[in-house]
Amino acid sequence: MPTVPREPDADELALIRRSGAALRVGRLSLAAGTGSYRVKASMARLARALGVDRHEAHVTLTEITATSHRGHSFRTEVTEVRTVGINADRLARIERFVTRYEREHDDTGREVPVDEVEAGLDELAATPALYGAVRNALWSGIACAAFAFLNNGGGIEILGVFIGATLGQAVRRQLLHRGWNQFGVTMLAAAAAAFTYLGFVEALHALDVITTRHEAGYVSAVLFLIPGFALVTGALDLARLDFSAGLARLTYALMILTSAALALWGVSAVVGLEPGTLRPIALPWGVLLLLRFAASFFGVLGFALMFNSPWRMAVGAATVGMVANVVRLELVDAGVVVQAAAAIAALLVGLVGTYAGPRLDVPRVTISVPAVVIMVPGVTAYRAVFALSEGETADALVYGVQAALVVVALSIGLAVARMLTDRDWGFEH
Repeated sequence: MPTVPREPDADELALIRRSGAALRVGRLSLAAGTGSYRVKASMARLARALGVDRHEAHVTLTEITATSHRGHSFRTEVTEVRTVGINADRLARIERFVTRYEREHDDTGREVPVDEVEAGLDELAATPALYGAVRNALWSGIACAAFAFLNNGGGIEILGVFIGATLGQAVRRQLLHRGWNQFGVTMLAAAAAAFTYLGFVEALHALDVITTRHEAGYVSAVLFLIPGFALVTGALDLARLDFSAGLARLTYALMILTSAALALWGVSAVVGLEPGTLRPIALPWGVLLLLRFAASFFGVLGFALMFNSPWRMAVGAATVGMVANVVRLELVDAGVVVQAAAAIAALLVGLVGTYAGPRLDVPRVTISVPAVVIMVPGVTAYRAVFALSEGETADALVYGVQAALVVVALSIGLAVARMLTDRDWGFEH
C-alpha cells in the first residue's frame, strides 16, 4: 500500500514559517548587493529573534541554501536571486529591520511574532527606488565627470564624459528593467556612452569651438560600468575564506568589466582610436588640491546616489571617500607605490566608516564601498582588455596586473579595518 504523507505538526509548521522569513531577509539582502557575510549574519540574527535555535547558510552570488534548527526538527530551503544589482537604501532598511527585532527579542526574551516580521518584509520588498531614471542617469554622469578630471581631463573632457555617461546609464537602466541580459546591456551601454562622447567632441570640432578633438577622454565615459561593489565585496568574501561567494562575485565582476571593455574596443576599432593617456593639467598645488577634493567628493557622491543611497548616506560616503582619495593621490605624488597608497586609503575608509556608519544609522558597507569605488583603476583595466584584443599580450599583462594589485590592495585595507574593529568578522568561532 502507498505510504500516506504525514501532516506536519504545529512545531514543524512554526519552523517552516520562521525559516521562510529568515530566508526571505537573506534573499532581499543578496539582491541588494551585499556580501555573503552580511547576508548570513542578517539571516542568523533574525532567525534567532524568531526563536530558531540555530541557523546556517551557504551563500553564493545568486543562491542561498539555508538550514534552520528548532528542537529536534530542522528545515533546509534553497532560493535563487537572478537579478544582481546594488540598492544601498534597502541594505540600510534591512539592517535597521533586523536590529529592531533582535533588540526586541533580547530585551523581552520572547520570540518576535512571525506575522509581524512577514508584514515588515512585504513592506521592504515593495519599497520603490529613491530616484527615477532621469536622476539615476544624472548621478552616473556626475560620477564619471569627476573621474574624467581625476584622469587628467580638462573642461571639454569633463562635459563630454558627463553627457556620454548620463546617456549610457539611461540606456543601461531601461534595458535592465526590461529584463535584457546583463552582459549584453553592459556592452550596449558602453557603446552608447563612448559614441555619445565622441560625437560631442566631433561636433564641437566641426563648429570650430575647439581646435583639437579631445578623443582620449572617452574611456572615462564608461567608468559607470565598473563593477566596484562586486570587486570589493568579492575580495572581502575571500578574506573570510568564503571561496564560493568570493569567486562567484569576482567572476561576475570580471565578466561585466570584459563586456564593457570589449564594447569600448569595438568603438575604438570603428573610429580608429586607442585609450591613450592624458597629460596632467598644469595647476598650482593649492588649486589642484582643492579640485581633487571637489572631484573626489562628487565622484563618490554620484556613485553612492547611483547605488540608490539616501542623501544623508551618500554625503557621508562622499565625505569619507573625498578625504581618503586625496590622501591616496598625494601619497602617489610623493612617490609611494600605487598599491600601498590604495591600501592606506582603504584602511582609512574602513576605520572612519566604522564610526560614521552607526552615527548615520547605516551599515558600514554603504559608506566604505562607495568611498573606495572611485579608487578602482577602471581606465587601467579597460586598457588591459583593449591591449589583449589588439594582440598586445605584454601590455595587457602589465595593465591587468597593475589593476588587479590595486583592487587587492583596496580589499586588504578594508579587510584589515574590519579585523581591527569587528571581532566577529576577524575571528572564527
